[in-house]
Amino acid sequence: MLKEAIFHRPKNNFAYAYNETTLHIRLQTKKEDVEAVELIHGDPYIWEGGEWISFKKPMKKTGSDDLYDYWLAEVTPEFRRLRYGFALKSGEETLIYNEKGFYEEEPKDCGLYFCFPFLNKIDVFKAPTWVKDTVWYQIFPERFGNGNKENDPKGALPWGSTDPSTTNFFGGDFEGVIEHIDHLVELGITGIYFTPIFKAKSNHKYDTIDYMEIDPQFGTKETFKKLVEVCHENGIKIMLDAVFNHSGYFWEPFQDVLKNGEKSKYKDWFHIWDFPVVTKPKPNYDAFAFVSDMPKLNTEHPEVKEYLLEVGRYWVREFDIDGWRLDVANEVDHQFWKDFRQAVKTEKEDVYILGEIWHDSMPWLQGDQFDAVMNYPFTTATLDYLAKNKTKATEFANSISKVMHSYPINVNEVAFNLLGSHDTPRILTICEENKDKLKLLFLFQLSFVGAPCIYYGDEFSMTGEQDPGCRKCMVWEEEKQNRDMFEFVKKLIALRKELPVFGNHGDIRFVEANDETNHVMYEKVSDSTGERILFVINNSAEDLVVTLPEGVKGKVLRDLWNGEEFAFAIDATALQVKLPAYGFQILAH
Repeated sequence: MLKEAIFHRPKNNFAYAYNETTLHIRLQTKKEDVEAVELIHGDPYIWEGGEWISFKKPMKKTGSDDLYDYWLAEVTPEFRRLRYGFALKSGEETLIYNEKGFYEEEPKDCGLYFCFPFLNKIDVFKAPTWVKDTVWYQIFPERFGNGNKENDPKGALPWGSTDPSTTNFFGGDFEGVIEHIDHLVELGITGIYFTPIFKAKSNHKYDTIDYMEIDPQFGTKETFKKLVEVCHENGIKIMLDAVFNHSGYFWEPFQDVLKNGEKSKYKDWFHIWDFPVVTKPKPNYDAFAFVSDMPKLNTEHPEVKEYLLEVGRYWVREFDIDGWRLDVANEVDHQFWKDFRQAVKTEKEDVYILGEIWHDSMPWLQGDQFDAVMNYPFTTATLDYLAKNKTKATEFANSISKVMHSYPINVNEVAFNLLGSHDTPRILTICEENKDKLKLLFLFQLSFVGAPCIYYGDEFSMTGEQDPGCRKCMVWEEEKQNRDMFEFVKKLIALRKELPVFGNHGDIRFVEANDETNHVMYEKVSDSTGERILFVINNSAEDLVVTLPEGVKGKVLRDLWNGEEFAFAIDATALQVKLPAYGFQILAH
């Protein structure tokens, strides 16, 4: 066994409290190097005859990536504390691994073992339970529906009359969303994520002018309150987008700094390098991506902090919103987010806090800051394989396995899994308009662990290049809609709701990844109910015959897509199913 590849740390994603009574312990080993692992565990204060009393529990291999295998054991320590180590076996070799290193025989001194000191209730990562069963839908308010032309911005163009640009307006508003709420209900949506709705100059509204006011082009506060009520009546949660890393150029405190310079009472609300303040050709202050119109806020300043915390509280308290999506979240200090969590959850305990972070986010997911982050590693892996043909089946399986083991399971269960957004090209455009590949993308997204999010219009096969092309007006003329794609997505969402194991209540594991045929097979399993669903995806332009695993012999297999049932006899030798090009099968057993 390669000792250098064996790794564990008694925190983060390797040892954590799954709930108030259960610990999850993980171990990493070199890929295909270890045959079996047992968890050695016991209470540090229970001894007998001068020896520590320990027990052994088999660990389950939960997945592999390109370099490592990952193992998991679930334990419920009677007194909420644990000392533990690992017994690794490969052929005739057995190796004991604990905090002090490697041993050929099992030490009896618990002081040598890893320590989980105490399972404190307050330390358990707790995200709102409703998120596990939520299917999100992202709306770019300016482009979803124009329900009231009287509040259109000056110069607004007729709906969908031309391609979107960085500066044009079409008059999308809250009444437009209310008018089309039946569309979302029919699709099966249970959560809406709105990009910013606060007063701003741009069409995207990420340049906030007033955090306490609705942008007039969207409607009034009364209209927004009605929108929230209508959504809640239809079982749909509401999540707003906030930009606390930076303000807009026309935000009053920044305008005061521009006007009064060093004498401004707001000068310390920003990170000004020197005076006078200069915006061109480059700003002499910290700004998002050096964009002078987006000056970075000093979130360590007590007045700035309190102002922004009240923003978070206000929209929860006064409008009963259900979540906050936080823009450029990784550039804001951790202490601010800790205080933000306490502030908004004091108003409403089950508010969902989602951070926009594109990379490893474990420091923000300790239970004291965010409930989730936007799962871009999932996005990248899925698009690279199914949409772009950049990777083959094995690399895809490895990448997804790495995503799954980067965080604790209770974090994965509420991850925000997106394929496209207002920041990326439309997924059908990435697929080079291959609608069969788009269906495979939706199939994998909606059968994966976490909370999926659909970008408005993708259910109708809308196209568009990078921003601003991805921000077209929603297509409401039925003759221009791809109703086949709509029904496809609708059916997947229905399966996710009807069969918990299909979605967020089943563990996922890859059964096969074949680079030669470029197909993958993965299984969703519920340990509590014994339900199993086998997914087969043919990511190739050729028809394919796939051999199913031996475990299906003698079982009745139900094709969840067409409702047909069939079975292979116990003595069957050919466990094969045929898939068309870019086809799939979903088999329950």
